[in-house]
Amino acid sequence: MSQKADILAALKRGETLTARDADRRFNCMRLAARICELNKDGWNIASDNLTLPNGKIVAAYRLPRLELF
Repeated sequence: MSQKADILAALKRGETLTARDADRRFNCMRLAARICELNKDGWNIASDNLTLPNGKIVAAYRLPRLELF
C-alpha cells in the first residue's frame, strides 16, 4: 500500500495521527502533504492542536465520525 492509503486506512479505523505517528508507522515524513492530498480527493479530514507533555503543540489529524465507515 502507499503512504496515503495506509494513512487513510488508519483514519477510517478511527485513529488520530500526528506527524510522529506517521513517521514511525508509515515512514511518512510529510503527513501534512498526504492529508492535503486526501482532502483534495474529497476526504474531510479534521485537525486538532495537541499539546505534548513537553509543551510542544502538534497537529493531530482525524476523520470526523460521520465519515467513518
